[in-house]
Parts: sequence; C-alpha cells; structure tokens
Amino acid sequence: MGEGLGETLAEHLNRRPEKALTAQAVKNASAPGKYFDGHGLYLRVDANGSRFWVQRITIRGKRCELGLGSPALVTLAEARAAALENRKLARSGGDPLQARREAQAVLTFAEAARKVHELHRPTWRNPKHAAQFISTLETYAFPRLGKLKVQDVTTADVLAVLSPIWTVKAETARRVRQRIGTVMKWAIAQGWRQDNPAENISQALPKATARPEHRRALPYGEVAGCVETVQTSNAGLSTKLAFEFLVLTASRSGEVREARWDEIDMAARVWEIPAERMKMKRPHRVPLSSRAVAILKEAKALGDGSGLVFPGTKKGRPLSDMTLSKLVKELGFNADVHGFRTSFRTWAQERTNFPREVAEAALAHLSGDAVERAYARSDVFEKRRKMMDAWAAYLSEASAKILRIR
Repeated sequence: MGEGLGETLAEHLNRRPEKALTAQAVKNASAPGKYFDGHGLYLRVDANGSRFWVQRITIRGKRCELGLGSPALVTLAEARAAALENRKLARSGGDPLQARREAQAVLTFAEAARKVHELHRPTWRNPKHAAQFISTLETYAFPRLGKLKVQDVTTADVLAVLSPIWTVKAETARRVRQRIGTVMKWAIAQGWRQDNPAENISQALPKATARPEHRRALPYGEVAGCVETVQTSNAGLSTKLAFEFLVLTASRSGEVREARWDEIDMAARVWEIPAERMKMKRPHRVPLSSRAVAILKEAKALGDGSGLVFPGTKKGRPLSDMTLSKLVKELGFNADVHGFRTSFRTWAQERTNFPREVAEAALAHLSGDAVERAYARSDVFEKRRKMMDAWAAYLSEASAKILRIR
C-alpha cells in the first residue's frame, strides 16, 4: 500500500489519485453523490442541492468523517490544505477533532474582555473603576476588535483603535491601550497567543505631548465662600454636611460618601478609615476638628439604619459619586470636588509653618523614598490634629468675614 500496513483498501482508494478534482469540476458538480479528490477529501452533493467538503480519516484507530465547510466559502485549494494538515496531524498521533474544538473554544476579543472584567472586578477599589474598564473597551476597542478571535488580533488592529484618539484624548487612549494589554496578557496565559500586540506599537504612535489635566481647584481664599454657598443652597442636608466635612478633613469624595459610624470615635475625635477604602490600601486616621464633630452630631439625625454617616436618597446607599461635584458646578464654582484637597495643600504651604510631611500625611500621601518610610513609622497624628484645627479656624474666620461683608 505504500504508506503502512495498517492502511485499509478504502483509505487507499479515498487517498488516490491525489488532486483528482479541478475547480471547474467542483463548480459543475450538481448530481447527488460523492466526488473524491485525495487524502480522504471528497465533495458531497445531496439530493436537495446542498454541497459540502468532507474528509474520511482515521483518528487514533477510529474512522470518522470531518466536515470542512461549503464550497461556496471554502475553495478546493483550501479544502485540500485542510485535509492534508488533518492527515498529518492524525498520522503523528494528534486529534484534528480536538484541535478544532480547542480552536472554536478560543474567545473573541469582546468575550475575553468581559471574562477578564469579571475576573478583575473584585480587585477594583470601587464599581466606578470596574465600569470604566469595560465601557472604554466597548466604546473604542470593540468596534474594531470585538468580533476577532483573541489570537487573531494584530498590532495593526490595536493601532487602528488607538490612532484616532492618541493625541486628542491622550489619557483615555493610554488607558484603552493598557486595558487591551490586560486582555491580551490573559489570552497569553490561556495559551491562545504568544505576544501582546498592545506592547509592540510604541514606535508606531506619535509621542504624547499633552500634559495631564489636573483637578480644578479653587484658591484657598475662596473655599469658605463656596462652603457658605453650598450651605445656603437647596441641596439636601446629607449633601451639605458631606461636602463641608470633605473640605474640613481634606478627604477624597469616596472616603467621605462611604464613611460609616463604626469608623468614628466621637470622644477621641478620630475617624479611622480602613485600608480597603483608601487609595493606597493603607489605614488612615483623620483628626476631627470641633466643626467636623459638630457636623457629625448633626448627621446623626440622618441615620437610616445602614450605618452610613451621609446616606443617599436611596435607603442603605451612599450619596452618588456625581452628587457633590454636580452641586459645586451648578452653584457656579469652576472646581472639582477632589480639587479641595489641593486648596488645603496650597493653604498649608503658603499660610502655615507646618512641615511638608505633616501636610502630605494629612492627604494620606506617601512621603519620602522607601528607605525613609521604613524608618519613619509615625503618622504625625498630633501634629496633623493641630493642622486640621488651624484649617477649620481659617475657614471659620473667612466665613465670618463673608457674612460681615454681606
């Protein structure tokens, strides 16, 4: 038989002669039957006119037939190449059926992105970050990459996604590239590809020249006026109290909005924020000024049983992320809520003699290099208490001046 004693007569006949068909013969074949070509490949024409490429093959001692598609989509040359590849794999002990199943199991980029999103969801600091991961990919990457198998995504595809936004939306483009890369690293771990196309395009993209936009902040001399305006607005009491508390403690929006009563020691005038709610994943103690304590006493009346200090309009839910920032802008102040931390920091630098590390500690920033931090274990809490009392006094005096002027 030429290729091995184990080959059957049927297999021999199915394999010989090679390339018996022609493209024209395939096109003209209309009578029901089987039209053999070679390597077990034949064109099957059914009585209803359906036409399919089929390959008879022995896989690990078991005879079976593999469908290779319709001649309308798979040319004779493509069918021959597939049949030859299947036969080589089977002869070496492989399983073309298993290889096909594995290939079909590979996810599209959109499917893989959603899988990665779900895997990483528990690790993100808040739902907003989780939502941003998938929403930016849906907006910018899915139109081009979504339907492609992850192993088929090329650097050219990633470049086509990033090029339109690389210079006009630099920060967004950087994040999209990073998130595409995260999906690709997961695909590499699955064994579906060897490279990360999001990392291989640096030289193809123009140098980003746009400076990062800093959060807009009010001059510290205008902060008291903003607080006063918020207090006299039509906002809800929880919103008003949360905003002033945020300014007085120089805290981040999420830290204040999600503050809980079990974190606060009214007698010691201390707010202890657990590590899981801090950006740097380190617990943070906040000294409370007399005015901050007064705000908390007033907030006691807002309790809805959830344990939240500043509950939102929905029972058991904190104030929304947009509540404070929207209020400030609607009242005519060109500032981001996060920017009030900058106002505080500038005040501490220009109007006080408190050391830099004290102001940085008040903002829960890491100060100095790793070696310096290893020896400086103190959170300079008592010095920070004096600083926050001074900040509250400054705002109170400025507010009093505003009232006198009015």
